Amino acid sequence: MSTVGRSNPEYVVARVRARRGALYDDEEYRKLTRMSPSEIARFMEESTYEAEINALGSRHGGVDLIEYALNRNLAAQFEAILDWSEGELYELIARYLRKFDAWNVKTVIRGVYTGTTQEAIEVDLIRAGEFDDRRIRRLLETDSIEAVIEVLDDTIYGDPLEEAFAEYEETGVLVPLENAVDRAFYDQLLDGLGRDKPTRQYEKFLKAEIDLRNARNALRLARSGADVDPAEYFIDGGQLFTRETLSRLARSLDELVEHIDGSPYADALGPALRELEAADSLIEFEHATDAALLAYGDRLGTIYPVSVTPVISYILAKEREVENIRAIARGKEAGLSATEIEEELVIT
Repeated sequence: MSTVGRSNPEYVVARVRARRGALYDDEEYRKLTRMSPSEIARFMEESTYEAEINALGSRHGGVDLIEYALNRNLAAQFEAILDWSEGELYELIARYLRKFDAWNVKTVIRGVYTGTTQEAIEVDLIRAGEFDDRRIRRLLETDSIEAVIEVLDDTIYGDPLEEAFAEYEETGVLVPLENAVDRAFYDQLLDGLGRDKPTRQYEKFLKAEIDLRNARNALRLARSGADVDPAEYFIDGGQLFTRETLSRLARSLDELVEHIDGSPYADALGPALRELEAADSLIEFEHATDAALLAYGDRLGTIYPVSVTPVISYILAKEREVENIRAIARGKEAGLSATEIEEELVIT
């Protein structure tokens, strides 16, 4: 691992493509929906999760074993990618993986807000970012939003959360805090990118991710019932929305999809855009945008196949695998049917 010297995308992309071929396919997800948690764990033990299942099996069982194994495997996979990477490639990947720091911050904030136990919050944390164990432990030990902000005061999230705290107190919803975290992440992600063609292509992917994040956040906020203008939580950096258009389109899913359909993403998104049109709930809309971003990243990765974009596409695909398996395990624990669980999955 090195942040200096020449990039080595040829080597890293070759390693990543091999790992992508080992990811579960849609048929395997359907098989898992018909298994019990213990059967799911055994199925995982016979795949790339073998080391994690074996290491954790003596301490955990059932859904807890699956959760811990998923998160540990995810972190290990991404740490390996960083270990393989050199130079600018390393820096671009490391910056993108800070999304898991943002995930962990939001998870802790939600847990504190809802009074969730420390143990339950920890199960959902993904240690694949830059936060070390000491900071994660300090976050888990907090008992108020103010305490969370204090733990983060020397990170990129400290000042934005401090600024958003007054609005959180006024509205009583977490959107100001969560969007402050997202904004901080995307600001550092887009800052100072190179201007060669492969990096400009990667920037297009990041802009697409911001656009779809803005669409999701606007719809989520509109359906929360809070008397707040979605434009106030606009994330800069995308190309599909302005603050004004986002505020207007957030009031209608049909108009929002129509706007995306007339955008530069339309051809690349293909079937995923049709799913957006058919979505009749927020969760369906969010699943469709996840699938759309995966499709867009895969398409861009074929234009410059030896660049950071195929690596980021793998990161997204691995996230999808982990989230799908987690959804299946939790659905089984909640007594959902196989059909109901399939509705919670991001499959193509």
